[in-house]
Amino acid sequence: MGKIVGIDLGTTNSVVAVVEGGKPIVITNAEGSRTTPSVVAFSKDGERLVGQLARRQAVLNPKNTFYGVKRFIGRLYSELTAQAKRVPYPLARDAQDRIKLHCPRLERDFAPEEISAQVLRKLADEAGRYLGEPVTDAVITVPAYFNDAQRQATRDAGRLAGLEVRRILNEPTAAALAYGLDRKGDQCILVFDLGGGTFDVSILDVGDGVFEVRATSGDTELGGADFDEKIVDWLAEQFLASDGKDLRRDRQALQRLTEAAERAKIELSGLTTTEINLPFITATEEGPRHLETTLSRTEFEGLCTDLLERLGRPLRQALRDAGLTPDDIDQVLLVGGATRMPMVRELVQELLRREPCQGVNPDEVVAVGAAVQAAVLAGDLKDVLLLDVTPLSLGLETVGGVMKTLIPRNTTIPVRRGDVFSTGEDNQSAVEIHVLQGERPMATGNKSLGRFRLTGIPPAPRGIPQIQVSFDIDANGILQVTAMDRQTGREQGITVQGASTLSQQEIADLLQAAEEAAPDDRQQRLRIQRRHQAEALIQRAERQLRQVTLDFGFLFVRERRQAIEAQIRELRRCLNEGNEARLDQQYGRLQEALAELMEVVRAENQGEEEGWLTPPWSRREEDWTEVPRPAGRESRSRSEPASPRRRPSDDTWEEDSWL
Repeated sequence: MGKIVGIDLGTTNSVVAVVEGGKPIVITNAEGSRTTPSVVAFSKDGERLVGQLARRQAVLNPKNTFYGVKRFIGRLYSELTAQAKRVPYPLARDAQDRIKLHCPRLERDFAPEEISAQVLRKLADEAGRYLGEPVTDAVITVPAYFNDAQRQATRDAGRLAGLEVRRILNEPTAAALAYGLDRKGDQCILVFDLGGGTFDVSILDVGDGVFEVRATSGDTELGGADFDEKIVDWLAEQFLASDGKDLRRDRQALQRLTEAAERAKIELSGLTTTEINLPFITATEEGPRHLETTLSRTEFEGLCTDLLERLGRPLRQALRDAGLTPDDIDQVLLVGGATRMPMVRELVQELLRREPCQGVNPDEVVAVGAAVQAAVLAGDLKDVLLLDVTPLSLGLETVGGVMKTLIPRNTTIPVRRGDVFSTGEDNQSAVEIHVLQGERPMATGNKSLGRFRLTGIPPAPRGIPQIQVSFDIDANGILQVTAMDRQTGREQGITVQGASTLSQQEIADLLQAAEEAAPDDRQQRLRIQRRHQAEALIQRAERQLRQVTLDFGFLFVRERRQAIEAQIRELRRCLNEGNEARLDQQYGRLQEALAELMEVVRAENQGEEEGWLTPPWSRREEDWTEVPRPAGRESRSRSEPASPRRRPSDDTWEEDSWL
């Protein structure tokens, strides 16, 4: 078998590396550079250009030069903001709302995966030239906060490039692999990964060849390109004020502004001021116009205040999820070219109270880590164990719109978790499995990943069918969900593809939104739990009355039974009217009436019967998931034998076990 290479498929630049003789090596491309621009273009002759050649001609050929497509991969057109669409090349959408990149020169549309595949193919060819043999297998990195659809799309890009993608690896994890490969002793590492288009923070425990991810957070819509955009807007607004023309409406001028902004950003990492000179940027009735100005580092940092605030949020979230403080971090790795900006380094140092590590190359470390993982998969490296995590909780919707979490966020992957559910209605022949992703307790506050139906459930009373639902996340972070009726063995499932419906800020902001909405969510969930408990009490009361009638006859405690029936009707009326205050009161009255009836039955039977507890919502909130609801046994005469197949009461099931 040939070598497996590691590829960092970046928004701005990409890198390929391989392990030889136990050491990772970054492969130089044909142009003599260790990084390859993630740019694809089509010349006037229809020739495909990839990498540096494509980048050089971008100003003269903006409509047919495609870059930054990593921000589009695995996403829907409807998710894009006006700023995301502000690229020199035309964007389009198909009937399924998928993003298409239109190439006027070829008069055809490309999917983002197709453009990424061209970059991957060039990297594989460069690696093949270096190794002297074709490269067919690769480990490809993605941002840790990439959702399922984005991971699937990256795999598809690899397949389009003729590669078998052996593993999809999170970029911060890859960086930690590269850093910790030859280091002894235990360390807690924080990886701060700010690339061209995405941002991730991961915290790992590293020691003796074991790399365990403790927490991850991020923002898939924040990267170095956003800092470039600040300069582009600043330049465009200056020119608009002086010359009355918006350069952002001219594709060629926009491309020149973008390149000038990137150069200025890079120069301001080493200088305090930089000159921006763009002659003949456009023309008016008065003739050609030029743009010439000076930008200081202080001015640049002032433009980026909101971006720095966005960088701080995922970092703090990762520390909270890992249960750590800045003092618990032993080492900080800065990954991605954008971390060279002094304001970013100062932010990290301020928040973590320590100097970041200077011993890694932020442009290459992710590819090196991918090569290490590739060598592990090929068996060339031993005694390396990688334990990654899933960034957001996964679960399904249950009756009342409550999300039942099966896999909490930051669970080590690969993982398989399951639970048993039942039908919420009598004779229910099918259930819908609605798969969710997020941290909110209510289904509507989370993201829908997909739905499927399990049909053919034999008619049975509510609570009898047992439906086993399993969530399975593989080492690539891709989710598969199955549901099986235990009685019939009938099974249905999906490999989740619907995560591409995530909006651009939603994943990064889910945790923050969950915190802000926690009080309202808590009250809403308690209201639903009250209703569930009241409905269950009504059903238990009706069963108790039927059983008492069967055991002792219709005339037994007739008046008491009639009073209980009236209490049932009143409680049902409270449910129908949504009267929360009277619901609590009526629940207690029906409880007391049933308790008195059971006292009479116990006296008649001279046996023991469990009593009734206080309304479950009067308990402390933290007790909800740990204290089971009271289980009332049905009364039976001493001469009546126990049924060999007794229907389970509603108490058998948890509050969120109804489908």
